[in-house]
Amino acid sequence: MGQTAVAESVGGELGGRRVRLEPLDHRHHDGLCEAVRDGKLWELAVTMVPHPDDVREFIAAGIEAREAGTARPYATVDLATGRIVGSTRLMMINTEHRRLEIGWTFIGRSRQRTGINVEAKLLMLTHAFEDLGVNRVELLTDLRNSASRAAIARLGATEEGVMRAHMVMPDGHVRDTVLYALTRPEWPAAKSALIARLVAGPA
Repeated sequence: MGQTAVAESVGGELGGRRVRLEPLDHRHHDGLCEAVRDGKLWELAVTMVPHPDDVREFIAAGIEAREAGTARPYATVDLATGRIVGSTRLMMINTEHRRLEIGWTFIGRSRQRTGINVEAKLLMLTHAFEDLGVNRVELLTDLRNSASRAAIARLGATEEGVMRAHMVMPDGHVRDTVLYALTRPEWPAAKSALIARLVAGPA
């Protein structure tokens, strides 16, 4: 992959040139609090980001899911600064049917559109398809979240439909959720496109 991201699992870490995904742990608490304060991410109605007061519980739930084998939560580290800038996870892991979901992704506002999210997704998708051997990766987002929908589409994922009245958001809004997915046959072309984006520069 030359000058682009390479997924390497070291103690569960996934590392590239811009970003390192570290298995989520309570040592990431303060850094995650700073990340969510960068843009007051918890105030965005179309996302589900923990308030700084709830980050400890967020981490504990992630660790519990990892121990249950249903998720692999990560802290997102910007290698240029060494700072934690967000979190993401592989979740809803179904080994029988070889599928999983990428979700709970958030990045501090000042580090958005810097290439960090693109490389993180490349690392996770590579790990999912090439290490874990899944056949399908799903990504879900709020129907109202046009920015997220565009970002998911740029990953090469296919929009498969809308799940109506799918979730209740923290503010009580009954959310319609858009379902996207990438499948194993689609992965090589999507991977090449993501690498090309990283070579071209931040996006």
